[in-house]
Amino acid sequence: MTRIACILINRSNYARLKPVLEILRDHPEADLKIICSGTMSHHQYGKAIDEVISDGFTVDEQIYTELLGSNPNTMAKSIGVGVIDYATAFDRIKPDFVLLIGDRYEALSVAIAAVIQNICLIHIQGGEVTGTIDESIRHSITKMAHYHFPSTRTAAERIIAMGEHPDTVYAYGCPFIDVIANTDRRLPAGHLNYLGVGKRIDFTRPYILCVFHPVTTEYGTSEAKMNEVLQALHKLNEQVVMLWPNIDADSNGISRSIRKFMAHEPDFPIRVYKHLDMDIYVALMEKAAILVGNSSSFVRDAGPLRTPVVLIGNRQDGRERGQAVRRTELSGLDDALRYQMWHGNYTATHIYGKPGAAKQIADKIMELEPYSQKRWYEPRADTATSL
Repeated sequence: MTRIACILINRSNYARLKPVLEILRDHPEADLKIICSGTMSHHQYGKAIDEVISDGFTVDEQIYTELLGSNPNTMAKSIGVGVIDYATAFDRIKPDFVLLIGDRYEALSVAIAAVIQNICLIHIQGGEVTGTIDESIRHSITKMAHYHFPSTRTAAERIIAMGEHPDTVYAYGCPFIDVIANTDRRLPAGHLNYLGVGKRIDFTRPYILCVFHPVTTEYGTSEAKMNEVLQALHKLNEQVVMLWPNIDADSNGISRSIRKFMAHEPDFPIRVYKHLDMDIYVALMEKAAILVGNSSSFVRDAGPLRTPVVLIGNRQDGRERGQAVRRTELSGLDDALRYQMWHGNYTATHIYGKPGAAKQIADKIMELEPYSQKRWYEPRADTATSL
């Protein structure tokens, strides 16, 4: 049996890993251990651990590492707490592999705790380029990881350029593509108006889906930016569906801005959610008139869903994106919103892979041999990878 410890840090982590985990859970030679940490167990962020359990998974460990405060100091200290607690969990579980996705600061704790204990680290979604501190964290994890499953060909080439051996890099695409392909796209309007806070939304009419997170390298600016976004949406005068921001430093400013707006504009049709099941979230993205904000899910997932995107600011700068994504600064937000509302749906694109990625990833994981000693690989000019 191959023991694989998978760490789930937030709602997005789980959404993207779920199809891989389902295959590993049912594999006769895999012993899957799931550790929930980060915001997975926090009521303030929707307690996504309940979704994991309702989907039939066993949660083997719950780890509480987050120091609340929403500032760079608490983020840094949470990383330190995480290293201690993940190290303890790995010593208890004794996995052959640790499976990790993405670029969250909590993920850095996981990587450190694993590799220092000579546990083979598998990383999904490395090699991408973005803004915020995630950029540095993502590449740091790549240099610690032993096997890599990037989502695009370009990301795979970057990983190899960083000195990782091509034989450890498998560019099969993003597993969330399988979620998009297999999910039920019907919107449960009654359920959505039962959840969240704010005005009732008429989902038979156009609505905008907005998700706006802090830019950690611009700490202290998030509340003012969110104010400008909300004023632009108010001017557009369409229904708005929102998610509360993630736990990153300065998220309190965004939440404060949303609460103040809702208090000052009690008749404006806006509804805000802590967490939504992935099926509902995909349906919301597909059926929205436009997607507005700076979430990576809009950049990665708008392509196959065809929904127009207004991408605000530099949080996703450098991330590969299709024609459905229109990037703007706040000064050009009004024009970008009007343009995308006028344009309507785009032709589907598949930059981040096609359905079947999850099975390819899970099958390859079960073929891997754990090792601990990494070596620098000098990339050749003719090195090539493909999805």
